[in-house]
Amino acid sequence: MDGDTEAYILLLLSDSNLPTGSFVASAGLESYITHGFFSSLTQSLHPRDKTDATMDFLHDSLKSYARSALPFVSDAHTVIQRLLADSQDPSEQSLDTGLKAIMALDELYESMTLNHVARRASKSQGVALLTLYSKGFSRPSTRRQRHVQAAMPHSADSETCWEAQAGVFVERLKLLIRQEKTHGHLPICWGVLTACLGLSLERSQYLHLFLHARSLLSASVRLNTIGPYAAQQLLLHAVKPLVEAEAMKNRDIRTGIDLDSDAGLGGQTTHGPAVTWPLGEILAARHDLQHSRIFNS
Repeated sequence: MDGDTEAYILLLLSDSNLPTGSFVASAGLESYITHGFFSSLTQSLHPRDKTDATMDFLHDSLKSYARSALPFVSDAHTVIQRLLADSQDPSEQSLDTGLKAIMALDELYESMTLNHVARRASKSQGVALLTLYSKGFSRPSTRRQRHVQAAMPHSADSETCWEAQAGVFVERLKLLIRQEKTHGHLPICWGVLTACLGLSLERSQYLHLFLHARSLLSASVRLNTIGPYAAQQLLLHAVKPLVEAEAMKNRDIRTGIDLDSDAGLGGQTTHGPAVTWPLGEILAARHDLQHSRIFNS
């Protein structure tokens, strides 16, 4: 994929209007505020700045999410990239092997997600991404598009074959999720989506962390802890170095699942995914106990 096409896909994926369901989740921020962590012990003398409190939460949440979720993004992306690149027409066996590897990743992420609130949000956003690929990123069948393909038959044939195989895989994965044979968690579905679109692994990792940070700031705006101008200011000046640092630190970490085996199991890793912020998990798990709440999770 050339740089211009990749940049264009990045712009499409970073659109805040995409129907991915992320606007219903605060990743524990609402519970964090409700439980008083935006206040200081000496509130009357030295009130805590809400922008500082927001950035403290974002920093801890981003570090934990990068270490726990990014390995799954990386492995899922690798599975799809291998499947679509090895052959112009993957066999039924290779499709089954790819699905088993994705299901093994999904099952591991389910067992590593420590609270029901995070699992619920992850699954709703994950299946939304697969639907987005099927309905929003598949090639439209229009007269103008057919003329473009006719003018460039060789490149069009190659792209059409890739997209057809990607579409088959996504539809089969969606069916397994509907049948409740797998969960469809967000990091795995993100890896599948970006690999099907031909986005590089490095860009997929970076954009996933950026979108997590942006969704936290969007939640902060809805919760009225910061304003929209402050959110944009933080995205430009404060979030960028955090996302870059975490993407660099966790880019080579993998889940340890053997992606080459038929069952997708049996691998080992010394430094795999991990939750690095237990307090955030505890507070997120208490989200449903709030008397009133804006977000579903």
